[in-house]
Amino acid sequence: MQVQGRIWIKEQDKNFLGHGKIELLERIAKSGSISKAAKEMRMSYKAAWDSVDLMNKVASEPLVVRVTGGKGGGGTQVTQKGLEAIRIFREMERISQELYTLFEGDLEAWDSLLGKTKESIQTIRRSVMLKTSARNQLQGEIIAIKEGAVNAEVTLSVQDRIQIVSTITLHSLKELGLKVGMQAYALIKANWIVVFTQEPKGMSLRNCLCGEVSHLKDGAVNAEVSINCNGTELSAVVTEDSKTNLALKVGQKVWFGFKANNVILGI
Repeated sequence: MQVQGRIWIKEQDKNFLGHGKIELLERIAKSGSISKAAKEMRMSYKAAWDSVDLMNKVASEPLVVRVTGGKGGGGTQVTQKGLEAIRIFREMERISQELYTLFEGDLEAWDSLLGKTKESIQTIRRSVMLKTSARNQLQGEIIAIKEGAVNAEVTLSVQDRIQIVSTITLHSLKELGLKVGMQAYALIKANWIVVFTQEPKGMSLRNCLCGEVSHLKDGAVNAEVSINCNGTELSAVVTEDSKTNLALKVGQKVWFGFKANNVILGI
């Protein structure tokens, strides 16, 4: 049994890129001519030109341009953007084919394959992290949004026992298009986190997580404290004096506290 499929990329509700259009771009890049590429693909020049024209109009910048002059009197050239589109599309096809191959086999094995595929997708989601200066980046699902007159309170579930609350403006809520059920990132800089050796009470910190010190790194002025909270690693930066006063050590139970307006949300 074989599993097959094709990829189409749509833009403005039109088929922007597909297997045929990518092959046309490849042949134009090789021959330098829309006419030659059309003949090789056994299609009319008008059909080939219409395809090129559509791609150029939909793309942010042209994929194919005319070149004047030169030894042959000019011709047609695939731009760097067009070559990039070819490379990315072929990579998408390769990955898709690997997925189709995964599903080929006995019907009885499909449930197992589907389970493994879902696990792989979750692993990929967890591995894709934003490149920012924030030391702590937590991915989770938005489980609640509470809107006020100016700000909104967004609750992110990172794990069954970990919930992060962020306060953002209503403008940011709208710009990000945040909704319950969406995946999002919580970004927390290490120097925004306060470390406690006893559970803090009566403080204005909206977020407080409990865990165990997993690592300590000394510095000239500051120390980095890593905490393992139900399998999730978080880091805080404290002064060496604070580390000494708190008598911090690996394996010790501590609390990490930080304000809701110090949690940046990203998608």
